[in-house]
Amino acid sequence: MLHFISFKTTLNKVQIPSEFPYPFYYQPDELAKIAVKELQDYLINTSDLQHNFGLNPNKKGKAIGKMFGVLVVKNQAGELGYLAAFSGNLANENNTKLFVPAIVALFDANGFYAKGKAQLMQISEQINALEKNKKFIELQQVVTKHEVRTNKLIALEKEKISKRKQLRKKAKQQAHLLSKTALAKQQAQFAQDNINEKFYLSELANYYTEQIAKEQVALNHYKTQVKELRAKQVALSNSLSEQIAASYQFYNQKQEQKSLTTIFKEWEKAIPAGAGDCAAPKLLQYAFANQLEPITMAEFWWGKSEDGIIRKHEHYYPSCRGKCEPILGHMLQKTKVAKNPLIINQGKGKTLETLYEDAAILVINKPSGLLSVPGKTIKDSVYTRIKAQYPEATGPLLVHRLDMDTSGILLIAKTEESYKNLQQQFIKRTVKKCYTAVLAGKLQEQKGKIDLPLRVDLNDRPKQLVCYEHGKKALTYWELITSNNNTSLVYFYPVTGRTHQLRVHAAHPKGLNTAILGDDLYGTKANRLHLHAAFIAFKHPISAKKMVFEVKADFSV
Repeated sequence: MLHFISFKTTLNKVQIPSEFPYPFYYQPDELAKIAVKELQDYLINTSDLQHNFGLNPNKKGKAIGKMFGVLVVKNQAGELGYLAAFSGNLANENNTKLFVPAIVALFDANGFYAKGKAQLMQISEQINALEKNKKFIELQQVVTKHEVRTNKLIALEKEKISKRKQLRKKAKQQAHLLSKTALAKQQAQFAQDNINEKFYLSELANYYTEQIAKEQVALNHYKTQVKELRAKQVALSNSLSEQIAASYQFYNQKQEQKSLTTIFKEWEKAIPAGAGDCAAPKLLQYAFANQLEPITMAEFWWGKSEDGIIRKHEHYYPSCRGKCEPILGHMLQKTKVAKNPLIINQGKGKTLETLYEDAAILVINKPSGLLSVPGKTIKDSVYTRIKAQYPEATGPLLVHRLDMDTSGILLIAKTEESYKNLQQQFIKRTVKKCYTAVLAGKLQEQKGKIDLPLRVDLNDRPKQLVCYEHGKKALTYWELITSNNNTSLVYFYPVTGRTHQLRVHAAHPKGLNTAILGDDLYGTKANRLHLHAAFIAFKHPISAKKMVFEVKADFSV
């Protein structure tokens, strides 16, 4: 079989997994790691790929890394091997000899996509030619210049009319001094003046329009052509998108097929760009189409990180949710898959430590693993526990939140008055906070500032990414406390409070370029996320007395 790769490594002592990993949250098993290692050896030594991964400064072309995946499979003879794939395309190609083919060959020169793209390009060229036409540009300039002049003259005339109206208004205020005959004559004259002025303005506008009627008709002729071409362009683009979505047909292990259109319709979601071209769907599609049994898989990043998104060379990553969750939901429907660990309550059995309490507020120390507010599947949280403990509390309770895996100090408002007061303190950024974190690497500097705007990654929620166009301002100050064994203990002083702010600011190449130890979203999983809200200072919402609380983290370097 063309893309079935036999293991070079001896597998006698390697344990075969009993179930397929949950693709959106997993730790690669030994078998998957062996396949990954063999594929990475190929990537290091091959000269077949023209793509510039950003690892060789002498390589030509734009430097950008790529997500790769391996799928360990068993063929009908009972032999173990693996398949390899990449997400998207490499050097403008989506089919290469080693890797499994794309589900739809969009780059086939004779395919419908290439023909559709050529038609769209032709329309774009026609629009561009019209918009750059010398006569069209001249007509636009003439009409625009005339419109500016006309508007200016009409505005001046309106100003004169306005002044005459003011005079008539003053005259009306003296109307009681007139006789009935004179008053009637004045009213008739004023009414006629209003009619005359409206008529004059209308005639003036028509006069100016007629002066340039031929030019306007010629310009409208060009504009109509451009409008019709743009409408044709949109219709063709939509038709091409629908054709693409219908062409993607995904198997599951029972050879049941569903199109991209059907899958996302069932999820009541719009189809994101690139759906179906990620490594995981490609791998499973090839396996099911060729009667190969999927055993385990792993995906990893190879090369330079994409702009804004945190990707580390050779690091493992789960499948993206935005594009792949609906697709893999169908493809793995008939496969024995490990239970989603994200629906297991990691906070079960963990207690809330009360640091301070009075009639207005409550200050607690949240353990790692417990949600701040209820999730879709896990209802146990700080909020639900406090609500049950204080059923008479009138406040919205949580004034701020901590990530599930972050431990540390949380403020609770028992009354609505206290909540509003504390909320304003957070909005005005007068609340002072300090977080303790252990980073999975050594820092060269002693302190600094990280100013990277953040927004949600629409294709991979709940991850955040750096975005200078649509991101919200996120500012963090940091200080190195000590380093040991390639780890660093730091203090973070966040000025803003964006989702995952400290985690992204630590891991991003433009931040500290070193993920927080145990960060399973932006780094590598460990026994826990080594991030702790250690210090907070604020004013009591009732007494205005300064309140300071500090709780040391239960981890160190």
